[in-house]
Amino acid sequence: MVFLAKTSNPNEWKVVAATIQTHVEEATFDATSEGLNFRAMDPSHVALVDMVWPNSAFEKYDCDKEFKFSVRVEDFVKLIKRADAKDSVEITSGDDATLLLKMSNGYKREFKLHLIESTYGPTPLPKLALNSKAQIMESTFEKILNDVSTISDHITIKSSGDNMVFSGKSDKGTASASLDRKNEDVLELEVKEESEATYSIEYMSNIVKAAGASSDILTFEYSSKMPLKMQFNLGDAGGKIDFYLAPRIDDK
Repeated sequence: MVFLAKTSNPNEWKVVAATIQTHVEEATFDATSEGLNFRAMDPSHVALVDMVWPNSAFEKYDCDKEFKFSVRVEDFVKLIKRADAKDSVEITSGDDATLLLKMSNGYKREFKLHLIESTYGPTPLPKLALNSKAQIMESTFEKILNDVSTISDHITIKSSGDNMVFSGKSDKGTASASLDRKNEDVLELEVKEESEATYSIEYMSNIVKAAGASSDILTFEYSSKMPLKMQFNLGDAGGKIDFYLAPRIDDK
């Protein structure tokens, strides 16, 4: 056995599975002695997910040597969903190009998932110097996206001074919501330079619903006509999921 990762409950596995499912149909994980990692760009090259899950975040973790494994996301998600709320989840490498998933809370189950060949290649992270940063409650941000989505498929974020305005427009009309430093749901707001950019609500909503399930707080950074970076905590032991989203190309 080259690899073993065990958690006392399935929550973080389910978040990881749901997050990856929003982006790709095949996923390649990279396990090392330091932890489990995943990074991939969606087929349209609009969004990128980067997950870092350190060994300290697991109840038990062993990895003798670097181990890359690829799975069909749909199959992986189906198995992870079989875990009940109080189940421990243990995933290990098999001897025959398989992944073994064990779930147990009195009632024990074991699944063997065949690994797939992948054209996996390293995806570099964008090097960004972003001018506006906010840390807010995840539920508030999800509400903003839902409000603006009643009118538009895209959301424009504009920050200046102590304020951040979220807006959308279409043939239906306009919608807007605003936050400032005094709002109790705003934990941090830093604006180095006035910024404005437009992004797809669908991409943002999908990642917030998936990755936000494990984090009450999210951090996002952006600059005018630059990619948006969102960060979610994965559990309480240093795991994190970073999400990068390209701006709308025809942004004015």
